[in-house]
Amino acid sequence: MRWVRDLSCGDARIYLDLEIRRVFCRSCGKVRQEKLDWLADNPFYTKRFAFFVGRRCRAMTIQDVAKETRLDWHTIKELEKQYMKEQLRRTGTPAPKVIGIDEISIKKGHTYRIVVSDLERRRPIWFGGMDRSEESMDLFYQSLGSRKAKKIRSAVMDMWKAFEKSAKKNIPEAAILYDKFHVMRHLGEAMDTVRKKEYGRLAGKDRSFIKGQKYTLLSRKENLDLPGRQSLRKLLKANKRLNTAHLLTETFGQLWSYETEGWARRFFDNWKASLKWQRLKPYEEFAEMIERHWEGIAAYCHPENKVALGFVEGLNNKIRVIQRRAYGLRDEEYLRLKILTCMLKGI
Repeated sequence: MRWVRDLSCGDARIYLDLEIRRVFCRSCGKVRQEKLDWLADNPFYTKRFAFFVGRRCRAMTIQDVAKETRLDWHTIKELEKQYMKEQLRRTGTPAPKVIGIDEISIKKGHTYRIVVSDLERRRPIWFGGMDRSEESMDLFYQSLGSRKAKKIRSAVMDMWKAFEKSAKKNIPEAAILYDKFHVMRHLGEAMDTVRKKEYGRLAGKDRSFIKGQKYTLLSRKENLDLPGRQSLRKLLKANKRLNTAHLLTETFGQLWSYETEGWARRFFDNWKASLKWQRLKPYEEFAEMIERHWEGIAAYCHPENKVALGFVEGLNNKIRVIQRRAYGLRDEEYLRLKILTCMLKGI
């Protein structure tokens, strides 16, 4: 006889009193125990109770669900893992045509794992590797198989050489696109370098306009509230060099709006020419970096490569939320399942 916990009825916990049959197998000479499909991997809970726990864990922490159900923390985690595995089983094996590649840090000391997303279906499909090296990236293409890998027509990534080398080796016919948000992050760093130099060069009242305005400068104007816009207006009016740098940063995003490579190239050449006599060394270095990686940026101009570039960055933000909620959790398999199911519908 065994007591198996089922879904609660209001505040009352429901247990099923089962008789599990044991059968002697004549062929192998061993005693076999009956398996019931509606029981969870943990045989003291029903599968629908495990799915109830999994659904609760999508919006709550493990500790909160454990308090609500009056169960052990580890039991809740194992039931949620079964729920997430069932989600992946029902989703099926991925066959992506447009992928997004990025790395995440899972602990201190530059410990990275690679996350690959299907940008058409807007969900992560692979989490793995031992670092962000070319060999770790190769593991994704090996897990996908050569037949499915050949169907990939474009790969969106940052300008990390290991990802690009792996893509050229495993999917040579696919177009490589550099993620707009990673490119604009480099431009934001150039802006911040100019801000720091101006703060160090000036003194007195001129310096006071710059102090504490880092995120005001780095934010897009339409995203600022009224006090932020007023502070930005005062700052740009007081400092000509920061005004020029801010204008260059705001206009560069237009590069991804062109439909043909020729017009995109003309825009970039004019943008780069406007740097002359401005004495903005960080922007000149940024322009040289864009020149070196022009092919991966210009590829976005082709109609077949128009994909949602913001999904990879949005997924990264979601992963960071998952990591904060699971702070101190050392189960990497649990983290992998959380990431792969974070965009899937509940069951």
